[in-house]
Amino acid sequence: MSQWKIDPTHSAAGFSARHMMITTVRGEFKNVEGTVNFDPEHPENASVEAVIHTDQMSSTGVVDRDNHLRSEDFLNVEKYPTMTFKSTKVEVTGENTAKITGDLTIRDVTGPVTINAEFLGQGSSPFGDTRAGFAGTTTINREEFGLTWNVALESGGWLVGKDIKITLDVEAILVTEAQPA
Repeated sequence: MSQWKIDPTHSAAGFSARHMMITTVRGEFKNVEGTVNFDPEHPENASVEAVIHTDQMSSTGVVDRDNHLRSEDFLNVEKYPTMTFKSTKVEVTGENTAKITGDLTIRDVTGPVTINAEFLGQGSSPFGDTRAGFAGTTTINREEFGLTWNVALESGGWLVGKDIKITLDVEAILVTEAQPA
């Protein structure tokens, strides 16, 4: 089983939520790091541990909204500067696809999630290393992770949808073991 280090400069976790029940707002976390243990010949034995730095959230396009998402109403990044994912099971679903089940922790609340993942391939980079690409999607109910802030709308419904769609784009670098002298 090979170990791969997630490259934070070429990896991101995107999110989207319904706004006023009629549109979708998107944002992104650029600083994703962690490890992937993966062998393309035996993907069922893979495992993932990832950390997303919520305190370094990339823009949703509106400064006030970004600040609100960082506040105690949502991510409370001063107290909880990261969210984590640790896989517990991998179920191969196709030639390059799998369902990765694991524990997601947001604001000290841990719950199970399943990521629909795809292995995009691997190859030698111009930097003298080997890299692999992965993509994934999942949807969580934010309220299950303690993110319950909302405002009722006069027309019915809520300002912020409960379901958060998460997209993952990961580039990982093969960790080479040092040869004994």
